[in-house]
Amino acid sequence: MIARERLERQLDDFDRGRRSEALTSLWRAAARGEDALPEPGADVNLHAHTFFSYNAYGYSPSKFAWLARKAGLAVAGIVDFDVLDGVDEFIDAGRRIGLKCCAGLESRVFVPEFATLEINSPGEPGVAYNMGVGFPRAASHPFLAEMRAAAEKRTRGIIERVNAHLDPVKLDFDLDVAPLTPSGNATERHLCEAYERKALDAFPDAARRTAFWTERLGEAPAESAKLQGLIRAKTMKRGGVGYVAPDRGSFPEMAKMNRFVAEAGAIPTVAWLDGASEGERRMEAFVDIAVASGAAALNVIPDRNYTPGKPEAKLKNLYEVVALAERRGFPVVAGTEMNAPGQKFVDTFSSAELKPLAPMFLRSGYIVYAHSVLQRAGGLGYLSEWAKANFASVAAKNDFYVAAGRALRPGAEEKLGALDAGVSPKQLLARLD
Repeated sequence: MIARERLERQLDDFDRGRRSEALTSLWRAAARGEDALPEPGADVNLHAHTFFSYNAYGYSPSKFAWLARKAGLAVAGIVDFDVLDGVDEFIDAGRRIGLKCCAGLESRVFVPEFATLEINSPGEPGVAYNMGVGFPRAASHPFLAEMRAAAEKRTRGIIERVNAHLDPVKLDFDLDVAPLTPSGNATERHLCEAYERKALDAFPDAARRTAFWTERLGEAPAESAKLQGLIRAKTMKRGGVGYVAPDRGSFPEMAKMNRFVAEAGAIPTVAWLDGASEGERRMEAFVDIAVASGAAALNVIPDRNYTPGKPEAKLKNLYEVVALAERRGFPVVAGTEMNAPGQKFVDTFSSAELKPLAPMFLRSGYIVYAHSVLQRAGGLGYLSEWAKANFASVAAKNDFYVAAGRALRPGAEEKLGALDAGVSPKQLLARLD
């Protein structure tokens, strides 16, 4: 037990070699029967962040893969912010431990057609979270370099403004923030963690520290676990000293990001929050705009959109947006982010609220997984020319990728070899059985 716990901690080491060693040892122990791993069930989480952007528990791609395998997830997926740094590691981990997996990317974009409307980035008209899912591998692309540079510039600006407000609790980006993530891709959540640590150094006495935060933030957190969220809300979001309202040039346009996602072999994906904003109340029109630049899937975060036992507006909105996706033939990518303390590892799909939607989420997981494998093996992914030539309808295409996702086994690419674009869907499914 102690050895296993040590190896599981090692999965979060910033050294990839050490992570790989730990995963090998854990898998060998499982093969010897020392750890009983369940057969895959029906639950999915296709939206877990890793420490390459921000995971509240410090999980690496290998750690999330291992925990997903232990939890018996049918399909697991990571989605990091602005980077694809964890894609290859996660896919490799899935192959090694028998986990069906896929990987994505999330960022913020500008939507000119909705420039005056709040969409899903609270308080920021025209700005939307946007995604790509099912990347077949890590990509090298000018768009990624632009995103990383723009993100670092925004982060350094926030530090400069917030430092002035929180003095003597001050951060140095290179010394205090960049080392918190393996490739230096710091987010606002890393800043909050770093400011909390700095305050511990500056004010070792708990009473003085509480007084400092109460004075600078205007209120004291009810419990220490909520301090980072309060720092972010009071200093980095709208109304805070570190906040600068974005304009048209602050983020790339959605069409540009969607082009990059498609060029990298992934599926451009609309991100949805809760249906409460003016922009998300016009979801049909928003989806039309997204589709025009290649979007073909929808992302939802179920856990944010219901309270157990309470039939409320946000749950109604969730059902409505899933129905919209079904009308469009969109896979619905579902999962929990784990980018704040207390978030679940996997949604409670057995709950009365989510149970009717769970089959759709599982089917979609199979679609994205099959897309990832087939795109990697021969360019036969969900949006490929092969798919366009072989399926007369989106429904037929979805049925094929669901069947392929069910039939494929992790590591199957080695057996598939290089796929020929002349293969028919029927022939391909026969090879998978």
